[in-house]
Amino acid sequence: MTDLQIAKKVTLKPITEIAEKFGIDPEKIEMYGRDKAKIPLSYINRNKAKKSNLILVSAISPTPAGEGKTTMSIGLTEALNRLHKKTTVVLREPSLGPVFGIKGGATGGGYSQVLPLEDINLHFTGDFSAIEKAHNLLSAVIDNNVQSKTQSLGLDPRTITWKRVLDMNDRALRRIIVGLGGTSFGIPRETGFDITAASEIMAILCISKDLVDLKKRLGEIFIGYTYTKKPIFAKDLKVAGAMAALLKHAIKPNLVQTMEGNPAIIHGGPFANIAQGTNSVIGTLMGMTHSEYTVTEAGFGFDLGAEKFFDIKCQSANISPKAVVLTTTIRALKYHGGADLNNLEKPNLEALRQGLPNLEKHLENIKKFNVTPIIAINKFKSDTKEEIQLIKDLAKIKNIRIAVADVWAKGGAGALKLAKHVIEVAEKCNTKFKPLYKWNMSIESKIENIAKEIYGAEHVDYNSVAKRQLREIKTLGLDKLPICVAKTQKSLSDNPKLLGRPKDFIITVREIEIAAGAGFLIPITGNIMRMPGLPAIPASEGIDISNNGEISGLF
Repeated sequence: MTDLQIAKKVTLKPITEIAEKFGIDPEKIEMYGRDKAKIPLSYINRNKAKKSNLILVSAISPTPAGEGKTTMSIGLTEALNRLHKKTTVVLREPSLGPVFGIKGGATGGGYSQVLPLEDINLHFTGDFSAIEKAHNLLSAVIDNNVQSKTQSLGLDPRTITWKRVLDMNDRALRRIIVGLGGTSFGIPRETGFDITAASEIMAILCISKDLVDLKKRLGEIFIGYTYTKKPIFAKDLKVAGAMAALLKHAIKPNLVQTMEGNPAIIHGGPFANIAQGTNSVIGTLMGMTHSEYTVTEAGFGFDLGAEKFFDIKCQSANISPKAVVLTTTIRALKYHGGADLNNLEKPNLEALRQGLPNLEKHLENIKKFNVTPIIAINKFKSDTKEEIQLIKDLAKIKNIRIAVADVWAKGGAGALKLAKHVIEVAEKCNTKFKPLYKWNMSIESKIENIAKEIYGAEHVDYNSVAKRQLREIKTLGLDKLPICVAKTQKSLSDNPKLLGRPKDFIITVREIEIAAGAGFLIPITGNIMRMPGLPAIPASEGIDISNNGEISGLF
């Protein structure tokens, strides 16, 4: 049975009922149909939020076999509610690129999903569209200013770093020329498109604390330099107010429900290999305000989304998780141990044993932040008792709690042991997380800290472009911003072919982008794709809609 078929078996509760359960007057939510709503920012209370137990769900290094962080986050939430702990799951919004491409949606799976599945994975409440429009408004204003004879700021087109965005996988738009057609059509220059999830506007929306903070950050977006080497920001183009107006509703978190009728907040969707990779600060604080436990996730492996969650989001928002649930699968560990992708369902203790160092490294990384890890084995039918026991033996040696969670097949009932571990750890926790580095350190020291401590690199190298950009960033006075490394998710290193736990490797920084509005610097390593392409047979080929409006083939 597909995820969509399973979801169809559930009778959704009115969103007003979910709002009441969450603790908000149903008359105060902003309805988007019968089963979706936005929550006004006035319902965030930081004093109440401090009392909530924040639980982060992360994972080992991703593989084509999948790990299931979202499914685990939802299942854990259902289990905690079954144990009479008022719990809300807070997740990112899916991007249409993966939905129509190869990865699929991001609403969980099996009996551990958030609903309505089709709406969330398609247009939802229009947040991505609003972000796209705000981003492209700035793009249009930039080119208009370059073209202007009377209002021009003297922007040097060769230095403009701002592109355009589209929430679709379209490789043909990666590099384009704009302004062709003569003087009345603009000044020709090379630019391109990124996918909307890679937009700095997305990152800004997800790190902003309120509308005032959002507007200020939009004004701080770095554009480029004038011919006289003067730096130009979005505020110089007087466009931040209009961009914020387009985001008036997008800044409000979205309320939906889990399959078991519990509140779920879904808001924002930055990718973790190019941005901070977590849902919005606003969404997290909203969940924490109204819940005893708040379960959230960070994209890709712990080395990417979770490191950024701690060093960027937690420091910026002044929040601290009580525990980290590290999602792993036996199939993924066997892949890291050298097993062929087509043979992962076959018992293979040796491959599993060879893949365990990847799990060990992520566990070590969690402890570097002074937070307690809990291993969650996302169960598959092909898992054998001997394979499960091998991981349990490792956990016993490391003195780490572990639970097998069958959330796909059983929903919350399949994660009760995991939930009990989470409660025990959270209730004993009386410490705050420790950041990996201090923001006021040098850029090189911060990057080296991440590369050596989290990735396990021996050394960090910078090419000539990155070295020049380092000097420019220091001249701009932006060197005290935190670091958001753009890196492949497939490996702890910057080489996607190095699986398991690679050692003695060098991280090479090709360039460093400035995301002054979002409030971080982006060292780019390896070949990072900001505008993916569609596969030979895209998922869109199997998606259809019947005459009575029933969608099929989405999952």
